[in-house]
Amino acid sequence: MSANSEPSVRTAPEPTAEISVVLPADLHARPAGRIAQAAARFTSDLLLQYGERSANAAGVLAVMGLGATAGRTVTVRAQGPDAQAAAAALAEILATAT
Repeated sequence: MSANSEPSVRTAPEPTAEISVVLPADLHARPAGRIAQAAARFTSDLLLQYGERSANAAGVLAVMGLGATAGRTVTVRAQGPDAQAAAAALAEILATAT
């Protein structure tokens, strides 16, 4: 290494998680509210995807706007330091939505 060159610093990529859940019921206001509350407890970025649509999990109206219905698959994507725990918490809410 020459005197003028800086050492290269590598940063590890943010942890990510992805979990798909088949909904037992339509994704309406009550589970959307529970999802938004749970998302607020984590520092990771949380995204729900349904078909071609995606929504920030922290927004109740955005989650409801997905229009996800019973028997369909919703995917939870998380990126950040607590991605695994965040995705698992949201997946649990989706899996038990009534």
